[in-house]
Amino acid sequence: MAEYQIMVAPNGARRQRRDHPALPLSPAELAQEAADCHRAGAAALHLHVRDAQGRHSLDAGRYREAMAAVAEAAPEMAIQITTESAGIYTPDQQFACLQALRPAAASVSVREMAQAPEIATRAYALCAETGTQVQHILYGDSCVAQLQTWYRAGVIPDAMRDVIFVLGKYAPPVLAQPQDLSGFLSATRTMDLNWSLCAFGRQERACLLAGIAAGGNPRIGFENNVETPEGDPLATNAASVAALVTAASAAGHILRKG
Repeated sequence: MAEYQIMVAPNGARRQRRDHPALPLSPAELAQEAADCHRAGAAALHLHVRDAQGRHSLDAGRYREAMAAVAEAAPEMAIQITTESAGIYTPDQQFACLQALRPAAASVSVREMAQAPEIATRAYALCAETGTQVQHILYGDSCVAQLQTWYRAGVIPDAMRDVIFVLGKYAPPVLAQPQDLSGFLSATRTMDLNWSLCAFGRQERACLLAGIAAGGNPRIGFENNVETPEGDPLATNAASVAALVTAASAAGHILRKG
């Protein structure tokens, strides 16, 4: 039996309505989705915003609009922005997003920051100064090694111990499997991390249940998966959250909502 807390990632950077007709894109849609997912059991929202053409955006103004809408619709829900590049933004643009918003929480890709070490140093220092809760995105062993190097060098403050393990890939598509978690746990076993996981593809729920049992927190949502385990379309992000809560409860795990 384990306690866990859910973060929902309702849209991501790449999916469009052709991938799922209920994908939330506008601030109003994201706000409604946040409220629905909070009622279903999610405590936090991993927020992506889009530009006028529906493309991934790090625009501070668009973020502020969406954050305000979510805060009004789901005032008890924590909001985590992303600085992910999605192959569009450079590290200096990612830093500019952090600098403009100074958010309460942000996900930051170790792999992307490593492209510009001097900007990485400034970004982590800024987050330490502003109190931003950084969640380091880890895609594999090389990211873990980089994180360890930066802890030893003092680039990343020792207290910034939140990470998310990414199981599988969006492009080229690699479907996650529960056994994928073992490599991350082995690589990080001495690092004293507060870890979460997300998983691409229809085995998302099985992967997240394995993560909960191992002591991690799940991130679920259309960013990573739009299908049931049987391959049918999921109805909504909230339905996906609710199904995870039901399955985790059946396994004896305890949901922490706040």
